[in-house]
Amino acid sequence: MTPNQKLINEFLDSLWLEKGLSKHSRESYGRDLQQFSEWLESESKNLLTVESSDVQIYLAKRLKQKISSRSTARFLSCLRGFYRYCLRENLLNQNPIALIDNPKLPASLPKTLSEADVENLLAAPDIEDPIGLRDRTMLEVLYACGLRVTELVELTVPQINLRQNVIRVMGKGSKERLIPMGEEAANWLERYMRESRPVLLNNRPNDILFPSNRAQAMTRQTFWHRIKHWAEVAAIQKPLSPHTLRHAFATHLLNHGADLRVVQLLLGHSDLSTTQIYTYVARARMKEQHAMHHPRG
Repeated sequence: MTPNQKLINEFLDSLWLEKGLSKHSRESYGRDLQQFSEWLESESKNLLTVESSDVQIYLAKRLKQKISSRSTARFLSCLRGFYRYCLRENLLNQNPIALIDNPKLPASLPKTLSEADVENLLAAPDIEDPIGLRDRTMLEVLYACGLRVTELVELTVPQINLRQNVIRVMGKGSKERLIPMGEEAANWLERYMRESRPVLLNNRPNDILFPSNRAQAMTRQTFWHRIKHWAEVAAIQKPLSPHTLRHAFATHLLNHGADLRVVQLLLGHSDLSTTQIYTYVARARMKEQHAMHHPRG
């Protein structure tokens, strides 16, 4: 292991210990730092001898490669955290990216689905099949609770309370939140646990709520493929991912008059500004409806 790799691993360990950053996020940070480190080595430098001009050259290189501004913003966020760590550990005397600004990000609205699209998607799985019933229940819970896909696939039976119809979720940064389900999702979950889950587990003990057909925890990628499959069955033409249902959850709540701070708590956003993007989606929908139905629209 090179000194750079050792330093990167120590930084990633600190993110897990101090902030509870997820494995997925740590892997993304690790890739960014490793690529930057390899480029520095090709320039006869390393992570601790880098200067501000080196970072600027690297950013220009990314720009020529047409890497998105969002990826670059993530890279700079990673680099800021890394060099704060180095300063704290007395590995550096000054921060090489202190004067470097984030790229301006284009305002982009989250992709969402209409309520009719959601109903069609939920109705797509064959609920007479154990896997179909599992998928229907996962879609119902995902939409009813606005979960992140990782939160969904990692759910365990002890996190479910069907007497009170709530789910206890461990979100980003190991922050716990309680989310109400609603009767519809709770009914599907009760039926799934009675009819389908025992078949999928085949008498093998496991706390995971939504096992694969091998009685193991499902990966995020597997569920992504499942939701794409059911979107095709439902003839939904819009781009779709598990996160689309999370966006639909937030947008539909706001469309029906929910308070923004309540939506923030349900989504597990630490900053209200992250949630405010959904008000623009709701406003766009309101303008569309006005233009369609008002006599002078």
